[in-house]
Amino acid sequence: MAEQVKKKPVDPNSAKYKLGKIAADAYVDAMEAKKRGEKVAWVSSNFPVEIPETMGIATVYPENQAAGIAARGAGTRMCEEAESEGYSNDICAYARVSLAYAKLKSCPEQDVPMPDVLLCCSNICSCMIKWYENLARELNIPMILLDIPFNPDYEVSDAEVAYVTGQFWDAVKQLEEITGKKWSDERFKEVTGFSCRSSRAWLAATSCAKYVPSPFNGFDLLNHMAVMVTARGKASAGEAMETLLKEYEDNHKNGTSTFRTEEKHRIMFEGIACWPYLRATSTGLKSRGINMVTTIYADAFGFDYDSFDGMIRAYCKVPNAINLELSRDKRIKLCKDNHVEGLLVHTNRSCKLWSGFMYEMSRQIGEACNIPVASFDGDQADPRNFSEAQYDTRVQGLVEAMEANQAKKEAEAK
Repeated sequence: MAEQVKKKPVDPNSAKYKLGKIAADAYVDAMEAKKRGEKVAWVSSNFPVEIPETMGIATVYPENQAAGIAARGAGTRMCEEAESEGYSNDICAYARVSLAYAKLKSCPEQDVPMPDVLLCCSNICSCMIKWYENLARELNIPMILLDIPFNPDYEVSDAEVAYVTGQFWDAVKQLEEITGKKWSDERFKEVTGFSCRSSRAWLAATSCAKYVPSPFNGFDLLNHMAVMVTARGKASAGEAMETLLKEYEDNHKNGTSTFRTEEKHRIMFEGIACWPYLRATSTGLKSRGINMVTTIYADAFGFDYDSFDGMIRAYCKVPNAINLELSRDKRIKLCKDNHVEGLLVHTNRSCKLWSGFMYEMSRQIGEACNIPVASFDGDQADPRNFSEAQYDTRVQGLVEAMEANQAKKEAEAK
């Protein structure tokens, strides 16, 4: 009988431990708040975290819960449960998992307390709004919606800032009435400070991919970003992100990396992670010496600002709320800053808005950066929409294209 290998305990002073604890504590804290009789809010990922954090309202992020459920192998079960209730398998798998949970009120892969209020925003997609409207109707609870319009321009106008600002304070007033908790300007100032501290450290950490080789495995970012979604307004998040930044800087100085093999190629990963097949997608790259050094998906949750208007503008410039040209230019900058050699696009069946404009955007990015582009079909939470064989074929094709591109550049340089 083979001897079992004991896992090395995680250093409690490490970023991995600190970030893991913050992410786990978010669920525990929400459960405890519910037991105490406090109101719990389910919150969409791009809703201003500064509001519930300032007011001390316990929160759950259904997108995070759905990703966790899918990563632990229950995506199909929960999606089929929602489909049995009449929800189409064409809608977002996060929505289907969440709507199934609202019916079952339990899922051993990730339980959360049921909500008393829903906090939603329109700067993600129209499906998000309908998902939350259905939850509100099925559970007979209030829903507060921040309408953050799609921005066709490069900059956020003063008119848009004023429009969203009015809704921000209206949401605060509604929450005071629903929860009985009061707003504090002093606490708000403290929370915004924590949020910016977390965001600055996070964005500095992700930018360490500028080093060659990168001091981290890009898939680390997909695990660590949960804290930026759920807890960036907490003091502990800023401290943990600064620890992560220091570790990455130290790795660079010491010539080490969490990418545990030779870094032969560097790519950008485009789209939401394929959570049911995170290991397969990671291994398919690592086995070929490919490091996913950057992704807009991780950077999207770094909300850095220096004023109230700056905060509102930041929420008006999240990836799904901006035009193709600005979206493209943000990605081109990431590619150039981080010495990217290829682009791998996740054509995510769940996220029609994101995947829909990637065909044209990826073409423009490839041309602007002179890099090859490959795509694969998948889903953020429904494993039925992914083929490991297709993924391997597409990744191998990308490798061959990157090698040919490099050979061409070297020949032209002679």
